[in-house]
Amino acid sequence: MGDVLLSAGAGFGATMALIVAIGAQNAFVLRQGIRREAVLVVVLICIFSDAILVSLGVGGVGALVGTSPEALTVVALIGGAFLLCYGALAARRAFKPSTLETTGPETGGSLRRIVLTTLAITWLNPHVYLDTLLLLGAIAAGHGSDRWAFGVGAVSASVLWFLALGFGARLLSGFFRKPSSWRVLDGLVAATMIGLGVALVAGA
Repeated sequence: MGDVLLSAGAGFGATMALIVAIGAQNAFVLRQGIRREAVLVVVLICIFSDAILVSLGVGGVGALVGTSPEALTVVALIGGAFLLCYGALAARRAFKPSTLETTGPETGGSLRRIVLTTLAITWLNPHVYLDTLLLLGAIAAGHGSDRWAFGVGAVSASVLWFLALGFGARLLSGFFRKPSSWRVLDGLVAATMIGLGVALVAGA
């Protein structure tokens, strides 16, 4: 049970570190939350999309490399290198923090348009595949038979983040407009990513 909980915690932490970065998807969810336009639909699309991608990463990459020690080593090294690079970028942002803008083009009142915009921002972003299929898949593979516990933790982080971002938007908007807040957040993200990256490379 202890290993399962550790794997779930690792999945939660890794996903949270990846998901909180400033980006189009977070800005859109926050914007919809502030406007109170189809918030539940937008949040659910983001959550279910992440669940699908995490499952593919854990079940696909995780299972594939799990059958080959050599593949596990290669993927761990690649994933670790990416995490170290991501961590360095987050550390750089911490020294030069920006803000998450909540202004932008109106999506209109059409639910169809909002759904299509959410799907496009989520699925047409190449970084989402790198984050979920490669990075999370590589980290999950290192947890062996507990990789699905890692996946549960990863999806839990996604659920918590998007619910908080969408439904807490009016309370969180002030936080996201303060560079000092992002300095602290990016500092935590950098520490988490670098720690995970070092662990992956060391264990390869």
